[in-house]
Amino acid sequence: GQGQGWDSEPLRHSWVQRYESGSAAPIPHPGVSVVGLPRTSKWLLESTPVLSARLAEIVDALPLRPGLRVLEVGCGTGAAARAVAALIGDGHVLAIDRSRTVLEQAVRVSATEIESGSLSYRCCAIEEFELHPGEPPYDLVFAVRVGALDGRHPEATEPALRRIVAATAPGARLFIDGGSPLVEFAL
Repeated sequence: GQGQGWDSEPLRHSWVQRYESGSAAPIPHPGVSVVGLPRTSKWLLESTPVLSARLAEIVDALPLRPGLRVLEVGCGTGAAARAVAALIGDGHVLAIDRSRTVLEQAVRVSATEIESGSLSYRCCAIEEFELHPGEPPYDLVFAVRVGALDGRHPEATEPALRRIVAATAPGARLFIDGGSPLVEFAL
C-alpha cells in the first residue's frame, strides 16, 4: 500500500533533525542500547557494529527470506546490504550507488560477503541501472534516502521506476524509507 513518503514535511524534518544531531549516523557496537527494538533489529545492531539503529529497523522491516535476490538502491558504504546478505542465506544482494568513493569503502569492508557470492556492488545511478546480460531479475528492491525515489528529485522518479520495473521479477516489491520505517510502492 502507499503511504507517506519524503513529501511529508514532518517526516523529512524529523530525519534531518536526527541526522544533524548525529543520532541518525552509524553508532558503534560497544554500549549500543537496543531496548525496545524488535528482536531482529537487536541482533543486527549487536552483530553489525556499523549498522545504525535506523538501518537496523529498516532491514528488520523488509520481508526477507532465504534465496531472495535483493537490489539496494543508494547503498552508501554497504551497511544495510551486508545485514541483508546475512539474512537471506543463499540469496544475493546487489547494492548500487552513484558515488564511486563510497562504493570503494563498501567493497573494502565487504570482502567476506563478496567472496561468498552473497553481495556485489555496482557504481550506477538508479535512473541508469540495467541488468547485465544473463543477470536474473530481483525479487525485492529497497532504497534509503534516495532522492529519485523519496520525492526530493521528482524529475528522476519516473526514469528510476522504469529501470526498477525492468530489473525486477513479476511480483517483486519496492520499499522506500519514510514510513514506519518503510513505505511499500506498487511496481
